[in-house]
Amino acid sequence: MTARQPWQMSMRELAAAIRAGWLTARGAVDAHLEHIDEVNPRVNALTVVFHDRARALADEVDRALAAGRDPGPLAGVPFTVKENIDLTWSASTSGWPFLANAVPAEDATMVARLLAAGAIPIGRGNMPDFGLRWDTDNDLFGRTLNPWDPARVPGGSSGGDAVAVATGMTPLGLGNDYGGSLRLPAYAAGVCALRPSAGRIPAPTASGEEPVTLTLQHFAVNGPIARTVDDLDTAFALMHGADGRDPLVSTLPHPAGYDGPRRAAVVRDPLGWGIDPQVGEAVDRAAAALTAAGWEVEHVEPPLLEEAAVLWRRLSSAEMVGAFRPGGLPAPLSAGSTTYFLDNAEEVEPFTGADDYAMAWARRVAIAAAWARFQADHPVILGPVSARRMPRIGFDLEGPAATTELWRAHRLLVAVNFLGLPSVALPTGLDEDGLPTGVQLIGPRDGDHVALAAGRAVEAALGHIAPLAARDVVAG
Repeated sequence: MTARQPWQMSMRELAAAIRAGWLTARGAVDAHLEHIDEVNPRVNALTVVFHDRARALADEVDRALAAGRDPGPLAGVPFTVKENIDLTWSASTSGWPFLANAVPAEDATMVARLLAAGAIPIGRGNMPDFGLRWDTDNDLFGRTLNPWDPARVPGGSSGGDAVAVATGMTPLGLGNDYGGSLRLPAYAAGVCALRPSAGRIPAPTASGEEPVTLTLQHFAVNGPIARTVDDLDTAFALMHGADGRDPLVSTLPHPAGYDGPRRAAVVRDPLGWGIDPQVGEAVDRAAAALTAAGWEVEHVEPPLLEEAAVLWRRLSSAEMVGAFRPGGLPAPLSAGSTTYFLDNAEEVEPFTGADDYAMAWARRVAIAAAWARFQADHPVILGPVSARRMPRIGFDLEGPAATTELWRAHRLLVAVNFLGLPSVALPTGLDEDGLPTGVQLIGPRDGDHVALAAGRAVEAALGHIAPLAARDVVAG
């Protein structure tokens, strides 16, 4: 373990090294900060870096350990925080110039819980303004580059944190997922992400006084990005549970393992709409890994998948289009986010009235019931994160048809959000062009441990991708 640099270690390895005295917290933080200073200018993944505060917290951890006190299970471990998650050290900007000075009075619960575990915030992760694109670019901080191919998007909206994890700037990033915003950038970066079940991790903002649209209540979750499935599990175990502020979150058991039926449904080409060859090969490798680990694998598609994906798009568009009408926002969003959203809305069938809108939510319950019956027989669903490799920069701004092509590529991705299910995204190696490939493993509602168990089985066979050194980051 000590032969590697601290920035090359997983979160759990780093925590163990610090607790064992092989490495000081200050040494770990200094190594990450030095690596950030070398790598971040190449990719622009972190918008703010907390050099002084992180070092001061690391010194506190070292003093506690020297005095025989227990500073927590993640003592001295750095983590990054997406720009829309409250952290009292800096503004929660959501990548929007209008919020450049919006410093919160309290930490989000997930941040507070990691702080209590001894972890140390080291920087902020970039995102598209308001999280409205499957890309990471904004007028406040600029573009985050994909370290594997700067001509391709890094995914969004948690793109900054995913790139930071992939390049060793942090072993853990915090993000959120309304339409794939954890899993898609993890897929692009070659790292792991857990989209928890809805209602498991409290809101990203400490205040609960503002109204929240129904789609945000039901589709959006917060979760971790890391380089190993075990790190995802450890972070989730620390962050989940009710906090007395977010009324949508409950405290449920999170089993350490899974001893239920090991049956998986493989969806190689969702709805038969087509996939890139590299995507199909990744699903095949993951399915073979599950089979070798003793899982029963069957190629079968969950019910009503197309309706779930269509309703996610219709509902998300309907609830946000008002923000783009005169007076809908206190300040304009970037040209890119505005263009993408309005082009996307042009391609979506509008609701004809209140009854039509209400029926969409009513259908959600029926679709969820059908998936629950399906997952009683197939607890895990294995499929692509996206049906395509990551697109080139600017593809999503090429007009309404391009937005529909992206949605079609992400059909299985957004169906998970529509239904509030847990899903683990993880890499399956590199393709012939040296780009990461990956899959997602979808568990039943509140079966986060089931998805994580399947993820471990795939990772055990296929491994994980080592963090990129500065010399390995592809120059833009």
